[in-house]
Parts: sequence; C-alpha cells; structure tokens
Amino acid sequence: MKIALYAGTYVRDKDGAVKTIYQLVSSFLEAGHEVVVWSPDVAVTDRRQERVNAMPSIPIPLYPDYKLGFFTASTERQLDVFGPDVVHISTPDIIGNKFLKYALKRRLPIVSVYHTDFPSYLSYYRLGFAENTVWSYLRKFYNACDAVFVPTLEMKSRLESRGIDDVQIWARGIDRELFNPSRRSDLLRSSWKAGGKTVISYAGRFVWYKDIHVVIEVYEKFRQSNLADDVLFVMIGSGPEEDELRRRMPDAVFPGYLVGTDLPEAYASSDLLLFPSTTEAFGNVVLEGFSSGLPAVVSNAGGCQELVRRSDGGFIAEAGDHEQFYNYCMQLIRDSELYGKKQRNGLDFAKKMSWPVINGKLIERYREIIKTKAKVKRQKV
Repeated sequence: MKIALYAGTYVRDKDGAVKTIYQLVSSFLEAGHEVVVWSPDVAVTDRRQERVNAMPSIPIPLYPDYKLGFFTASTERQLDVFGPDVVHISTPDIIGNKFLKYALKRRLPIVSVYHTDFPSYLSYYRLGFAENTVWSYLRKFYNACDAVFVPTLEMKSRLESRGIDDVQIWARGIDRELFNPSRRSDLLRSSWKAGGKTVISYAGRFVWYKDIHVVIEVYEKFRQSNLADDVLFVMIGSGPEEDELRRRMPDAVFPGYLVGTDLPEAYASSDLLLFPSTTEAFGNVVLEGFSSGLPAVVSNAGGCQELVRRSDGGFIAEAGDHEQFYNYCMQLIRDSELYGKKQRNGLDFAKKMSWPVINGKLIERYREIIKTKAKVKRQKV
C-alpha cells in the first residue's frame, strides 16, 4: 500500500497522538508499505524510509506550541506524484479538510482518527457555546470518510451519539522495552530527594483542560495530612500554567518535558500515577504508567477510565472530586497488598497491548477498505 498521512504535528514524543502516529508509521514500514507524511509541524529526525513534507505554517494564537498550516498547490502536486492508495487524516483541521476534499475528488479511500477529544476543551476556554457548531463540522468531516477510528468504546459511543457513522476501534499500544519497571533509578530518586517517600507523579501538559486543579488540590490535602513528609509530587511535563503550578506546589519536583529514556525512567522511579484529566480520548499516559509498574487514579470522564476498568490497575474517581482522588491515593499508599494487586494487574494488561498486534489489525482493515472502495468504483463505471 501507499499511504498519504496528514498529521497536525509530527514531532516525536510531542504528545500522545504523535507517539501513536510514529508507531503506526513504523508498523507500515515494517510491513513493507510506503508512507509519505505531510505536517506543518515537523522536526529533523533520523527516521527511516518515509518522506516527510513540511508545510507552510504559523503558530496558533493562545497555543503557540502547535502550528496552523496551509495546503498549497505544491502539496497537491506532491500528492499527485505519490499516487496514494489511501489517505489517512489524523487531524480534522483546515489542512485536514483540504486533504479530505483532495481524496474525495479523486475517489480515494479516506480514513481518519479521533486522537483528541477537541470539543471537550471548549468549556475550559469559555467557548462552550460553540460545541454544537464544532460537532456539526466534525460530523460532516468524519461522515465523508470511509472509516473513523477511535481508541475506546466510550469514544465510539460518544461519536455515534453525535451522528457519526462508520466508527471503529483502533486501540493504542505500548513499547514494553521502553516502558518497564526495570528502569527505576535510585540515582534519579535521589536527585528528587525522594528517599523513602511515596512519589505521586502527574505526566502531561500543564493546561487547565487536563484538570490540573485536581492535582493541586490533592497536593494541598497531603500537605495538611499526617503523610505530608512521606509523599513527594513529581510534575512531569510543561505548559502555560507551569508558573502557577510551581507557585501552588512549592515542594513538588518539576523535571521538565521528558523524552527518550528519561520519561520511562521517571515513570518507573515513581510509585503512583495521578491523572485526573477528563478530556482524554484514550490516555497514553495511563498505559505508559501501567507498563512502568504504576497503579493509576483517573477520572470517570474520558478515555482513561476504560483502561483502568479493563485492567483493574487502579481506581476511577468522580471527575473533579479531589477528595475522592485523595482518598484513593491514600488507600494505595496505606495498603501494600492492595497496591501490589493493582500494580500487577496494570503490568499484566500492558503486556497484552503490543504495537505490532494492534497495528497489524489496523493495517488489515486498511486493505479491506481499499478493496471495498475499488469494487464500488468498478460498479459505477
């Protein structure tokens, strides 16, 4: 197969969506397929056989870490020269819509992926009034595709309830060689001044739509408890609210935005993952935590809850209820038998979530979609 892939960003390790795209591209290449990637946000890499085309772009206002790109005549010529068998659209933005129109005009198979639950962000930016308009656009966009893939059953139900058809499951996998408990580092814990403390980690963007206010409130509860000297918070990541977090969490450790082996080492050197976000389509962070030996406490809204429910690798708290998040953390800290059970459950679940197996099923689905589209074309001739 020849796959034309559009992604809003294609910078390795930038976020969970990009990690997933990189793994998919790896699976395509390993299976002998050709891939060309288009993105307005790319980095110089030592990638393998795929070609990456950087598109003209400008930073997005209020969110400068990501870029707004432009589909040009050059992009169309590049697509024509490549001659894709299928067009994969990872981001339903302005460029994604241009790729959609290109593929529709040429009657090419089109697949899209619901990586990010964008509509759930609106209320955090006081734009809740625009939610129906956004869903109207997404419904039209996704229903023009031959299939839209989501990572969880909850997201499938969510999209179907909004009138989106042909919603299929493509789960997310984990690199078990990278994320595993053997990466635990006494040296790193020493640099954190963790000693014998229980390390509670958060990993992700420092933005309000990740519900980081809950992390702050749980931190404050621990400071007021008799475990104040026995617990250390480690905030892995970066983002626009970092200054506020540092101000509100003066005793926490902020190791920064971690990539490569630094991230799995930080996970494995922690003891518990606190991830209250309600806006996750899947929750790669939680699966990475499981694979590193961390029980997780997550929200009952968004995709993370499905991972915890399927694995029994932690607890699911009421969204926004910092008391419940705190109580679940306390249970895991005080009950070593319970902690060990949840830890083992998470590890066992992660072992079953290898990328080759998961992406192999998706590639087979691509072949079926291409065959079906070709058959329909012949019937119309």
